[in-house]
Amino acid sequence: MNTKKSPTRKFLEKLTGGPVTLGKLIEAIRLGEEVSQAEFAKRLKISRSHLNDIEKGNKAVSPERASRFAHALGHSEERFVELALQSLVDEAGLKLKVVVDVA
Repeated sequence: MNTKKSPTRKFLEKLTGGPVTLGKLIEAIRLGEEVSQAEFAKRLKISRSHLNDIEKGNKAVSPERASRFAHALGHSEERFVELALQSLVDEAGLKLKVVVDVA
């Protein structure tokens, strides 16, 4: 398995100060588009406070919802689901890495 990080991932980790999470990725996309949380939350069909909780890592996102977010934002479904699942694995204290491939 390839464990080498892409330049994009290295950049995001440097920018966010740690491993890329779904919340940090969503926040980076939002900030890159220069959109308020309220506007972005409307695109995701969630409340602004819920978006804030996701971005700050206070709320987990299900794989199904991660897929929906990816489609709404025009980003990789596999990457969003992978990050959502990785968060669940990390919260369980498991030392495992999640990899998602298209079936």
